Amino acid sequence: MASIRQVHQECASQATRAVNISLTFRNWLIGAHIHHYELQGADRATYGDRLLAELSEALRSHGVSNSGRRQLYGYLAFYRAYPQIVRTVSAPFAALQPAPPRGEKVRTPSAQSPAVSAAYPALLVNRLSYSHFEQLVDLDDKQQRAFYEAETLRGTWSVRELKRQIATQYYQRSGLSTNKAALSKRAHASAERAAPQQLIRDPYVFEFLGLKAQEVVTEGELEDALLDKLQAFLLELGHGFCFEARQKRLLIGGEHFFVDLVFYHRVLKCHVLIELKNDAFRHEHLGQLNSYVGYYRQHEMSDGDQPPIGILLCTGKNTELVQYALAGMSNQLFVSRYQVQLPGKEEIAAFLHKAVEELGGQAG
Repeated sequence: MASIRQVHQECASQATRAVNISLTFRNWLIGAHIHHYELQGADRATYGDRLLAELSEALRSHGVSNSGRRQLYGYLAFYRAYPQIVRTVSAPFAALQPAPPRGEKVRTPSAQSPAVSAAYPALLVNRLSYSHFEQLVDLDDKQQRAFYEAETLRGTWSVRELKRQIATQYYQRSGLSTNKAALSKRAHASAERAAPQQLIRDPYVFEFLGLKAQEVVTEGELEDALLDKLQAFLLELGHGFCFEARQKRLLIGGEHFFVDLVFYHRVLKCHVLIELKNDAFRHEHLGQLNSYVGYYRQHEMSDGDQPPIGILLCTGKNTELVQYALAGMSNQLFVSRYQVQLPGKEEIAAFLHKAVEELGGQAG
């Protein structure tokens, strides 16, 4: 059995890497085409902005995913930051690579490039997802970018971990530290490592493959099963819940986020957002939910709607917590109606506790 499981895991990992490599090549090649043919090697700020907006509209009309104007700029920046990837383009993609127009110099890696050997670009492409590259491209300093490349490879960091290390200025702290080895050891000891499941759930990947968000964005079988039960539980209450979305994707500040369940309450005339966390309550859970509530309040409310409501559910081995986010509502009459129309905290807590027990007590 162990051998079969090993075969399954290795083949699944290979398939995930193949998808991510294809996506990386795809975005790099799009950037190359924009650079050589659309902009003809120039930046041309005003002209380029108009051109990329028109190109984005045309690509979307032809069903090309991930082709927003901001994303096209990202592909262009990716190509310009990583010309050395040309060395790794495999035969199936080679025919898609644009030849520079006559008179334009072929781009080669600069002297400051971290590509110390011919194998290095291939290592980057094989080990990093496009979302990793997206974070690295934002770093203008080539030495800083090379530092985070090396550390990400060495620690097999997830995208979230790379973002965290950049945000906490690991590079700058390393430069100031008198004991760099100790700092590095501490940074890698608590780092989140990338897993195939994380890579395949990348929003770029499932749009590239034409998948729906709910087909790929789950945090485990227990949580998925709990969401199934919770969805049925709320609809069976008959208090006005109308199901709207599961794993609703929001684009906030250029990042993708997902709301576990979204209902519209026809009596209260508001959206109800539900987040389920398969662990104990942490303050950042409530902050995340409030961000979603704020997004809905600004972008999804229609005339006559009341402010959205958020409900946070957390599970633990022997605990459950229900937290209602009222989104700063000041209408006391509405708050009173809300308290009557929505299930009580005790009722939801009892449901959650029972559901976890029925599913084998695997929470936490």
